[in-house]
Amino acid sequence: MAEEALILAEGLYATTDGKTAHGLVRKSLRYKIVGVIDSTLAGRDAGEVLDGKPRGIKIYASLREALREHPEAKWLIIGVATPGGVLPPHYREIVREAIQSGLGVVSGLHEFLSDDPELSRLAREKGVEIVDVRKIYYNMRIFYTGRIREVRALRTVVIGTDSAVGKRTVALMLADELNARGVKATFVGTGQTAWMQGAKHVLVLDSVINDFVPGVLEYTVWRAYVEEKPQVIVVPGQGSLLHPVFPGSYEILNLLKPEVTILQHAPARRTFDGFPEYPIPPLEKYLKLVELLTDRPVFAITLNTENLSRDEVASVKEELEREYGIPVVVPLEEGVGRIVDLMLERFPQLRVGAWARTSSASTA
Repeated sequence: MAEEALILAEGLYATTDGKTAHGLVRKSLRYKIVGVIDSTLAGRDAGEVLDGKPRGIKIYASLREALREHPEAKWLIIGVATPGGVLPPHYREIVREAIQSGLGVVSGLHEFLSDDPELSRLAREKGVEIVDVRKIYYNMRIFYTGRIREVRALRTVVIGTDSAVGKRTVALMLADELNARGVKATFVGTGQTAWMQGAKHVLVLDSVINDFVPGVLEYTVWRAYVEEKPQVIVVPGQGSLLHPVFPGSYEILNLLKPEVTILQHAPARRTFDGFPEYPIPPLEKYLKLVELLTDRPVFAITLNTENLSRDEVASVKEELEREYGIPVVVPLEEGVGRIVDLMLERFPQLRVGAWARTSSASTA
């Protein structure tokens, strides 16, 4: 049974920096999330704040208040992904308080809390653990072997036009929907939040030295295929292909050569999240780049509807479908069933048994 955990997202839960907290509130198999700490939203339901769907996870003003209601909590999870991956200075005292209260700490930051002399000493004294998720993958040295050619599952990758736009959420929804339809799908996480959510097969792409990224990615996807024997493997991208500060997903597309690429897009964003000096390139650039990298057009566009009214969402959806001739879906409102319907139509092998890649698709 999963141990109870509290999420620390003080002052940031309602921002894109709170994306780790968002993922855990939506889904977590590794931990039972019982509360979020953010004094600016105290008393509200974390799910309701996130996407209007109450999840019975209360937001608390302080760690002390949360522990009064959840004395069985075993972990404090750092629920933010900050620029540069550093611990916000005002979080440090809350982390110290958690350790002194007998809680272990889980962090996905680039700054390793277990290397902090004071925090690590305090953790030893209290008999609790500090888990730096990125540290687990920091020294992985697996070079490319070519065994990706043995992976005969349909490969589906979800990329985005920006960072912190919802790629992992859409990928998880696709895997869940496929499995619900009787099509065996395996999710392969590519970041620290996926590990925290309890994904069985994970690499933390931005913790791996660049020369070994293709090899670690290949090994993780290959192992998922060998162990799970899925018909479909679903992989979320990282960052954004054209992001000047958080470039990502190129290695995933270039190595996996997915049959299905989903593009997650936030139409209301005009500049890259947190970097107003950089305009987001036109959607056409992403569509062309995906086709150049994978030899296949984007399969569908999914929308992040932040800062859009219902009427605006409907208008954007209709306009994009008319312009590009591919499905445009709003996952958090309508699910991803329409995308799965199209996958079953385009790849009928999924309906009758294990997927077998064609010889042309096997030359990854």
